Amino acid sequence: MSTPPAEPADPSSEGEEVVRLAPYDGVLLLSFGGPESPQEVMPFLRTVTAGRAIPDERLEAVAEHYHHFGGKSPINDQNRQLLAALRAELDRRGIATPLLWGNRNSAPFVTDTVRGAHEEGHRRLVTIVTSAYSSYSSCRQYREDLAAAVGSLHDEGRELAVDKIRPYFNHPGFSRANLRLVTDAVRGLAEPDEAVRLVFVTHSIPVAMDDTSGPGDGEGNAYQRQHAALAAAITDEVNATFGRSLEGALTYCSRSGRPGQPWLEPDVGDHLRVLAGEGVRTVVLVPIGFVSDHMEVRFDLDTEARAVADELGLRLVRVPTVGADAEFVSGLVDLLEERAAQARGEAVQGPAWPDPVPLPAICPAGCCPNLRAARPALCGED
Repeated sequence: MSTPPAEPADPSSEGEEVVRLAPYDGVLLLSFGGPESPQEVMPFLRTVTAGRAIPDERLEAVAEHYHHFGGKSPINDQNRQLLAALRAELDRRGIATPLLWGNRNSAPFVTDTVRGAHEEGHRRLVTIVTSAYSSYSSCRQYREDLAAAVGSLHDEGRELAVDKIRPYFNHPGFSRANLRLVTDAVRGLAEPDEAVRLVFVTHSIPVAMDDTSGPGDGEGNAYQRQHAALAAAITDEVNATFGRSLEGALTYCSRSGRPGQPWLEPDVGDHLRVLAGEGVRTVVLVPIGFVSDHMEVRFDLDTEARAVADELGLRLVRVPTVGADAEFVSGLVDLLEERAAQARGEAVQGPAWPDPVPLPAICPAGCCPNLRAARPALCGED
C-alpha cells in the first residue's frame, strides 16, 4: 500500500546534489511554532492573535491548554524530528542542500532564519509549510509571513527570493501514509460494521474563510472539499481492503473566534455524542488535518475528545499523525524536487491521490484571500 521511496541518485558528476534542487540553495521548513516554557505561553498567544484585539482574559483560557502539558507545546520537538528525518532523506538521495527552520509565532522566527540564511550566502530558498491544505490560515498566511520576512531583509539592503512547494493533501506521500495508518488501526477491530465509525478531524476555520479558500476564480470551499475528498478516499480504500462497509465523517476541532461567528461544524465532541446515541461502540479517530501530534491533537483530541468518549462509554482508537513517517518524509523531498524542476522550466506531472489533478505550483491571484486586510504574499501570482 505504501509507495517505496525513490532510490538515491547515482551522482555522475561533481555537484550533482546541487543540480537536484537547483535553482534553490536552501530548504526552509516553516511551521506555526509554540512555547517551550510556561513563561513563553502568553507572549506566544499574543503573537498568534496580534491585531485581533483579543483580551488577555480569553487568552488565559487558551493558555490553560499549554499549562496542562507543563507550559510546553510539543510542536517544536516534532519539527526537530521532522528536520532530522528530512536531512537523512536528503542525504540518502545525495542532496547536500542546507536545511533551515523558521516559525511564524515563536523562535526561531522566520525573519531571523532568512536573515541568517542570507548572511550565510543563500539567495533562493524553497519552503515546506507544515500544513497540507488550502485556506488562508493553512497557506496564504504563511505566504504573508514570508513576504514580511523578505521585505524586512530588503529594507536592510539584502535580497533573497523564496518559493514553496504546493499544498500536498493529495500527494501520495501524505495521503497514502494517512491511509496506511488508518488501515493499521482498523485491522484489529472485530466489531460489526454498524458499531464502528471512522471520524476524521481537522482544525475548524470560519465559514467565510472556507467559502473563499482556493483559487480566486474557483468555487471556493477548497479547504472543506480537500479534506472531504481524502476522507472519502481513505474510507473507500479501507473498506475495499477488509471487505467492510464502514462509514466515515469529517469533523472539526479547536474552534475559536467570536461566539456569533460561524465556523465549520460539526465539532468532534458533538459528533461523538450523536454516534453514541446511534449505538456506535468504537470510533477510529483520524486527525487528517494535522501533520504532527501538536497541541490541537494532544489537547483537543487526546484530552477533551477522549474525556467525552469515556463519558459516553465509547472506545476511542486514535490514529497517529504522519509526523516523521518515512513515506511522508520521502514525499516531501519528492515535492522539493518537483518544485525545483518547475522553477527550472521543466514540465512536471507530479503524482496525486485521491485527486488526479495536482495543484498548481504557484498560488493563483486571489487564492485564499485575507478577509481582514490585504497584505503582500510571496509564492503566488499576487
